[in-house]
Amino acid sequence: MKALVYTQPNEIRLQERPYPEIADNEVIIRIDAVGICGSDMHAFHGHDPRRKPGLVLGHEFSGTIADTRAHGLKAGMRVTGNPLITCGHCEYCEQGRDNLCVNRTMVGMTRPGAFAEYMSIPASSVIEIPSDMPASHAAVTEPAATALHALNLSMRAMTRPLPETRTLVIGGGAIGMLSALLLRSYGCRSVELAEVNPLRRASAEKYAGCTAFNPLDTPVPENRFDFVIDAVGAKPTRTLALAAVKPGGVVMHIGLQDWASDIDMRKLTLAEITLLGSFTYSMADLRATVAALHDGAFGSLEWLDIRPLDTGGDVFVELDKGRIAASKVILTPASITR
Repeated sequence: MKALVYTQPNEIRLQERPYPEIADNEVIIRIDAVGICGSDMHAFHGHDPRRKPGLVLGHEFSGTIADTRAHGLKAGMRVTGNPLITCGHCEYCEQGRDNLCVNRTMVGMTRPGAFAEYMSIPASSVIEIPSDMPASHAAVTEPAATALHALNLSMRAMTRPLPETRTLVIGGGAIGMLSALLLRSYGCRSVELAEVNPLRRASAEKYAGCTAFNPLDTPVPENRFDFVIDAVGAKPTRTLALAAVKPGGVVMHIGLQDWASDIDMRKLTLAEITLLGSFTYSMADLRATVAALHDGAFGSLEWLDIRPLDTGGDVFVELDKGRIAASKVILTPASITR
């Protein structure tokens, strides 16, 4: 089968790989669509020691079951899935917080991912999708669930309902874009988005209906926003988020571009800011997101950029150079005709 392989920093190549082996309680999925994540780009640059050269990346996928050794899952079923492989028995799994599983592994990190024609995955990770759901939309389930999980956590900490808040989203990548779309769906009337890439700013204004601006050219006033989402997670965006939030407000930190940096702990304390971190999603979040995508809660998704799998190496370079307007590129294996 064909697969995109991370061969060395700044290089992704299309190679022949063996058809996946299947274990008990697993399925093999024919990949219909797979998204490129920011963490895939991080690995592409050689900045993720967990993802080593020779690995097939990709964890945002949809497909069709081609082979199965799992009860209740049949060949021909259209599915997406949870790329986090969890144990099911640690304290977090038992609490329903399986995203925090202490024994978790991951598709596209500790096992071959979805930048391929076929991929194996445990049956416990599989989620069936509606028969009429476009493959490209279903492949957005994983990043959309990240946004849904983060917003649901944030709303628990807010003193006023989300529709009443003035909200700032920092970053116009997939998580920022999907967060802005979901904020609109949840009734938030005032959404601004900070993004340095002009192509992504235009896309956010057109499809998410928010006011987009370049924070390098338009400084953000301090103490302006009730709710701030940092969908980048770099030192400057963390500083911006804490400065922009109003006293008593909420900052949701999702992005992880930088591993560590200082933040304004004095303001955090004196202004009673609620600073939250959010990591991925639970299985319940993923199932809720499939339904939300199918019902149109994230809009039409016309902004998705769909490319053939065999162009993936070039697409990574284009993304790296900021030449793609879309916040999400979806790859489709060349053998798939749907």
